[in-house]
Amino acid sequence: MWGQGRGQGQRQRQCRDSQSHLATGTRTGIRTVPGLAVPSDEEFDELCFEFGLELDEITSEKDIISKEKGEEKAKGASDVILYKIDVPANRYDLLCLEGLVRGLQVFKERINVPRYEKIIPPEGEGQRLIITEQTTQIRPHAVAAVLRNITFTKDRYESFIDLQEKLHQNICRKRALVAIGTHDLDTISGPFTYTAKAPSEIKFKPLNQSQEYTASQIMDLYRTDSHLRHYLPLIENKPRYPVIYDSNGVVLSMPPIINGDHTKISLNTRNVFIECTGTDITKAKIVLDIIVTMFSEYCEKPFTVEAAEVVYPNGKTHVYPELAYRKEKVKPELINKKIGISETPSSLAKLLSRMCLKSNVIGNGNHIEVEIPPTRADIIHACDIIEDAAIAYGYNNIQMVIPKTYTIANQCSQEDIADKLGMDISATNAVRIANPKTLEFQVARTTLLPGLLKTIAANRKMPLPLKLFEISDIVVKDPNTGLDSPALFNTVHYYNDRKNILSDKIQTYCHNVGARNYRHLCAIYYNKSPGFEIIHGLLDRVMQLLEVPPNEEKGYTIKAAEEQESTVFGVSPDEPGLSKFDSTIWHWKSQRCLAVGSDAGSAFFPGRCAEVFAKGQSIGKLGVLHPDVITKFELTMPCSALEINIEPFV
Repeated sequence: MWGQGRGQGQRQRQCRDSQSHLATGTRTGIRTVPGLAVPSDEEFDELCFEFGLELDEITSEKDIISKEKGEEKAKGASDVILYKIDVPANRYDLLCLEGLVRGLQVFKERINVPRYEKIIPPEGEGQRLIITEQTTQIRPHAVAAVLRNITFTKDRYESFIDLQEKLHQNICRKRALVAIGTHDLDTISGPFTYTAKAPSEIKFKPLNQSQEYTASQIMDLYRTDSHLRHYLPLIENKPRYPVIYDSNGVVLSMPPIINGDHTKISLNTRNVFIECTGTDITKAKIVLDIIVTMFSEYCEKPFTVEAAEVVYPNGKTHVYPELAYRKEKVKPELINKKIGISETPSSLAKLLSRMCLKSNVIGNGNHIEVEIPPTRADIIHACDIIEDAAIAYGYNNIQMVIPKTYTIANQCSQEDIADKLGMDISATNAVRIANPKTLEFQVARTTLLPGLLKTIAANRKMPLPLKLFEISDIVVKDPNTGLDSPALFNTVHYYNDRKNILSDKIQTYCHNVGARNYRHLCAIYYNKSPGFEIIHGLLDRVMQLLEVPPNEEKGYTIKAAEEQESTVFGVSPDEPGLSKFDSTIWHWKSQRCLAVGSDAGSAFFPGRCAEVFAKGQSIGKLGVLHPDVITKFELTMPCSALEINIEPFV
């Protein structure tokens, strides 16, 4: 996916990773949670936004099937309304309804943060998982735990299975790093043995099958399975396959492929044995912690987990789950400075506590001590704590101010913005850097395209396709930036005539610096085929999110690019009114500026380039890059790109 950025604004969304996942819950189930009653979809949408999430879609199982397979296939499907909530990929605790609702309840201060407790059974009564040395070359790590006296309902059971699948696709990296197995403990007896054997030596009845198969036969059985076939390459070429047995030789699972049918859980299951095997012990511990903390709520004694002992090949033992709490100290002034607010230490501690980070002020107010629970594996650094404080405070509540530094565009070489893009440097309106230290810092960039092409070149070995985007400023020369500019003088008087106050922002931009910043969006698609339709689709999606309709009068259009410079016409004091688009006052009349139409116009392949217009004004270009440009950036595959000026929309 293209990813999302975060910042402040009316409805800007937050995402901490380049990927995100959807948590799903029924409208009725969420609305009826004690202390979390939300009477309307709009209010729930707003609550999600305040918590740093996004209500992605309100739908139903019937609607989903209808869209994917047609109305005929959707007959008989459930009409129950579902909320699909976009969750940051590293917030594993929000991937299931249990964690999401718990987090929202704490955020709304309806409940306190739960305290998760590990119960160590008396010696000789706990469960043991013994790892043999045969697993060393395949999947050497394993952790385990028990959910004792748990009560499942249909919804809880489905959520339990769904969380495992989402973790498999997320932190487990499609089971390559970790594979999860859950078993009805009352159908088996410990101690359990995690070993590896030749495929012909392993034989059991796989989950939901009616007969036994050898491991080799199981691999053939699932080679055409739409779900499991993707995991077969993880072990199929190994001389030994990993397998877990109980003390009676009953197979629990053959990770990372399939569990045994003998141990499958049901609504009647009361005790669940959970094992996680893999190649990454850190990820395995996180996955185990997430599963047990989310569903220990349904145990007879809520939020308690029975520990299991893991015995390693060298004889050492370790007790899991760890359920480790740790404490971090953060200075209140650092939080205030990074966010741009002025809150007291006690107020900041309260904000963090609402994000499930129990916090207290210590040291005469010099520090805030933050307790990181086992559910928050995403908290790695102080900046993560600050980010949660910003979410709890509310991005829309942060006062917008003009940056102290007016020019924030990156520097680049003259070759990047001109020669490599097939342009003359004199036609770029580039701002030159006085006494540049190196050839890389000769001019301020006038286009974002070279930077993305360089990034593609540095990551050529990554799997295709490569999709990159950047939203940042470019700088171009503009002599009409001072208060002596006739266009600005007339515009200021036009505002004053209508009894408008000239804002600090406008006055800041009025300094006679001889240059001007423009906020650009640039995206690039690199693959074996150019993918112009993909970059075109991205433009349509961006405009849809900006609520700009596809029409000529009040929306946007694209037209075949002409071989000439774009002329930008700005506001006129004779116009009857200034819209959001037109009141971007630094687009002065008759300004010949490629910053709006993109400085990279000649970089596109002739006949494969289109110009983007919004309300009749050129705001950028999209198309397939010229082979000469691709070659100069040391690339070998075709590229399509989009670069537009988004200044009128922000």
